[in-house]
Amino acid sequence: MRATFMYAAGDVRVETVPDPVIQHPTDAIVRVVRACVCGSDLHRYHSMPASGTGDPMGHELVGVVEETGSDVRSVRTGDFVVAPFAFQDNTCVFCREGFQTSCVHGGWYGSPRTGGLQAELARIPLADGSLVVVPDTDPTTADPSLLASLLALSDVYLTGYHAAHMGRVAPGRTVTVIGDGAVGLSAVLASRRLGAERIVLMGRHTDRTDLGRAWGATDVVAARGQDGIAQVMELTGGEGSHVVIEAVGLMPAYEQAYGIVRPGGVISRVGVPQYEDAPVGFGSLFGKNATLTGGPAPVRAYLEAGIADVLAGEIAPGRVFDRELPLAQAAEAYRLMSTREALKVALRP
Repeated sequence: MRATFMYAAGDVRVETVPDPVIQHPTDAIVRVVRACVCGSDLHRYHSMPASGTGDPMGHELVGVVEETGSDVRSVRTGDFVVAPFAFQDNTCVFCREGFQTSCVHGGWYGSPRTGGLQAELARIPLADGSLVVVPDTDPTTADPSLLASLLALSDVYLTGYHAAHMGRVAPGRTVTVIGDGAVGLSAVLASRRLGAERIVLMGRHTDRTDLGRAWGATDVVAARGQDGIAQVMELTGGEGSHVVIEAVGLMPAYEQAYGIVRPGGVISRVGVPQYEDAPVGFGSLFGKNATLTGGPAPVRAYLEAGIADVLAGEIAPGRVFDRELPLAQAAEAYRLMSTREALKVALRP
């Protein structure tokens, strides 16, 4: 099969490798229908040290089950499925509490042991807990927009939803979303569905912020730093935002977040942090009685409801995909996203 590997910053290659095989009785082999490049993949694309072997890439897919291990019960050959970006058993104590990305038996794709999902075939560990069937859907005849929206559920939309959920977005609340990438735009859509009264989107790429407006953003602020903070404070009558969703992962975005949050408000972070130390003192969180929350989204906790919403036409989160390329052009997909020529690129086998 063909699969995507990264050898160094900017060095993405699609190579022919052996097909994955069942290694444990809880595994499944899935033939990929759609995969994609994630904004978090770009961190490695920009900074990965050179490697002689290459790292397998990708953690998002929809596909068809080709084979199952002897212990798998919830999916069978021929099922069309969504795979969350992490694998989990969905039965351990943390999974039962709704935090499947902390599963005691789970883990992440993108290592030599697990492989990546930007490929033609993928081995899915703990298949009973890691795959969810899409009912009454044939991927060979489904509309491409439906496939895109189901693919968005594997990570990006439900990460945005997790940010809004953890931020306690509710009717009457003002929400500020920092970042006009796919996760930030998804957080706008999720916040609108949770009833936010006002949604301020902080972004400066009009093709993206236009989608944010279509999904419910009431205001757009293009400025960054202290100018951006001042504009949001002016929009909120000097009070700040009940909820601030930080969907970037860089320190300047976090600094904007605590500058904008109102006293007693919540900062919800889902941008993968590219820093270790974040201020929590009097001038940032403590003085405002602000709450800091967020983390890797437990997509599995929200997936059945998300699939039902997509199939019912309630949401179309696949609009974040503005390009689709064959897997063989994965390197071009990374380049397009890195240069912001594309918002999010889907890959087809």
